[in-house]
Amino acid sequence: MGRQRTFVCGLDAAFAVVGGKWKALLLWELAQGVRRFGELRRALEGISEKMLIQQLREMEHDGLVHREVYREVPPRVEYSLTAFGRSLNAAMEPLGAWGDEHKARIEELHS
Repeated sequence: MGRQRTFVCGLDAAFAVVGGKWKALLLWELAQGVRRFGELRRALEGISEKMLIQQLREMEHDGLVHREVYREVPPRVEYSLTAFGRSLNAAMEPLGAWGDEHKARIEELHS
């Protein structure tokens, strides 16, 4: 078994579960309600199927996302946020507000 990671601070721990481009966007999309895989893929323009599967699996492993499989034909799978995922999403709301406030400047810097 691997060595347990020790985090330097709370931000280090938070970014360990939400790091990267897609996880934050997935959290935001799932905050809107239960979504099926295809809905998530359409909502996140530019994400590949492989990357979406990987990100959802990691988020499920970290306890942020619940995956519900319905045994029907054709099979149906739905994704939703857990209480842990909702709490992380709420914690990220101020960061999103900051981004909205400074979006024009950031776009200018990154163009």
